[in-house]
Amino acid sequence: MAIKPLALQRGDTVGIVTLGSPLAPATIDARIAYLQSLGLNVVVGRHIYDENGFLAGTARERAEDLMSMFADPNVRLILPSRGGVGVEGILPYLDFGFIRRHPKIVSGYSDITVLLNALTQLSGIVTLHSLMLIDFRPDTPPYNFAQFFTATSLEAVPRALDNPPGIPLVPKVPGNVSGPIVGGNLTSLTGTLGTPYEIDTRGKILLLEEVHEPVNTVFRYLEQLRLAGKFRDCRGIVMGECTGCQDAYGKSYEDVINEFVVPLGKPLVTGLASGHGMYKAAVPIGAFVNLNADEGTLTWLEPAVAYI
Repeated sequence: MAIKPLALQRGDTVGIVTLGSPLAPATIDARIAYLQSLGLNVVVGRHIYDENGFLAGTARERAEDLMSMFADPNVRLILPSRGGVGVEGILPYLDFGFIRRHPKIVSGYSDITVLLNALTQLSGIVTLHSLMLIDFRPDTPPYNFAQFFTATSLEAVPRALDNPPGIPLVPKVPGNVSGPIVGGNLTSLTGTLGTPYEIDTRGKILLLEEVHEPVNTVFRYLEQLRLAGKFRDCRGIVMGECTGCQDAYGKSYEDVINEFVVPLGKPLVTGLASGHGMYKAAVPIGAFVNLNADEGTLTWLEPAVAYI
């Protein structure tokens, strides 16, 4: 049974941490101000503004900031400032048993994918493939905020995970399967292979999305997952967008899906808007969902959060 963090309410406290690459202090401050305008209180990690090239402080320092948020009884939501690179480096310094006893909502995407799946696998808590601090700004599409605040509230389930209007999920390989959903950014997940934090897809629905990679690189990562047994072990596949990805050698992202993913024979839908694109559907990592690839639907079967 997955562990659910408590639902988010107006007036609750959000803990802001930088777990991978740095974000400009002025941007952090502007996003925090926007969060506060929504009626949320904010506390920040000691190393939130640290910069060391493409990393924000040492791995141990970033991990200490995260653990401090799990230890703070007032914090209800932990929101990374951004992803970038380096998140997997904090994992050896986390106390997964303590986290299991003090679950909080953790939301993010990009390299935060590594953390979301590690928390689900090693602490048993449901996490959220959804917004980060960088997304809290006035020009963020209302759809994204609606998704986020619905997922972190006690919205009744089951309910369909709806793409934005005019962007349907596309059925590719028929089948109707249920199971916990895992996954996120393809590059980040591939980087976990061969580590103690390798993604476990056994009996799961696997979500994949990517950003700014040529499609031959996307193919390479998909092949690595296949050779590692991740497609063999999963029950179904949800392919998200490949945001800003470039065609290569006359092949497109759609070609790679049709020529590589479809022949895997697992129930498959494509086109989920979650992750790096303009629109960000909220996906509860570790929660049970139903993938109906006959009709092109993805339905939450349980909430991502718990009653107070």
